[in-house]
Amino acid sequence: MDLTPTPQQLQPAHCSDSEWALRCQLADAYHLVDYFGWTETIFNHISARIPGSDDYLVNPFGLNYDEVTPANLLKVDLAGHKVEPSVYDANPAGFALHSAIHGAREDVHCVMHTHTTEVSAIALKRAGFGHDDFYGAQLTGRVGYHAFEGITLFADEKSRMLSSLGDKHILVLRNHGVAVCELDIARTFFLLWTVQRAAEIQCAAGALAGDNVALPGAVSQRCADLTAQLIREDGFAEKFFDAMVRQMRSRQARRG
Repeated sequence: MDLTPTPQQLQPAHCSDSEWALRCQLADAYHLVDYFGWTETIFNHISARIPGSDDYLVNPFGLNYDEVTPANLLKVDLAGHKVEPSVYDANPAGFALHSAIHGAREDVHCVMHTHTTEVSAIALKRAGFGHDDFYGAQLTGRVGYHAFEGITLFADEKSRMLSSLGDKHILVLRNHGVAVCELDIARTFFLLWTVQRAAEIQCAAGALAGDNVALPGAVSQRCADLTAQLIREDGFAEKFFDAMVRQMRSRQARRG
């Protein structure tokens, strides 16, 4: 595999070092979601707020996630409209969920939306996520649920979605999928990975005969609190994100 940077991977002269670093990390996040098989072809978004501005970075509409580069990411306003020229189209309607969360939550700088088979299966179930397995326990107290109103395109639904999310970091879109949000890209990706693992285990356990071993509420809450502490204070999410990027690149290089 030729790892020489292409022009699309080189920093434009007008782009600040801080924005370029964010673009590179966000492109890595898109590639990781593709690497793990969580994409929905050209649909869905991972969005990141540009520090010190009211602008956001998001994928060009029509590209696969593995085609996203730091340079071709779109810079958009809160309405999802391009604020810098690009040969690629934006998808303002698809950005509606992201814009609602970004516009209301100062503590959120990244939003990721997926509907993998496992996550969508949990979203379809009335009980939603359980908290008896290792990963589900870490979601205790962090999940909000929003009733399905059709494809999320319309501004009048935003206030209801925000009410469903509240101060939490995971929004299950009933009959649809999930959106997760956190302070930065690394933390959001780690949360998405945890949500995906919880969904996979819950689906697998549900296919087995016999009762689950229930966790006391205090135990599952302690798991959630300790995970939040690791993410908040110990650089845990950054180490995890960087390790996953290294693993992805190493395996891709071996295949190449």
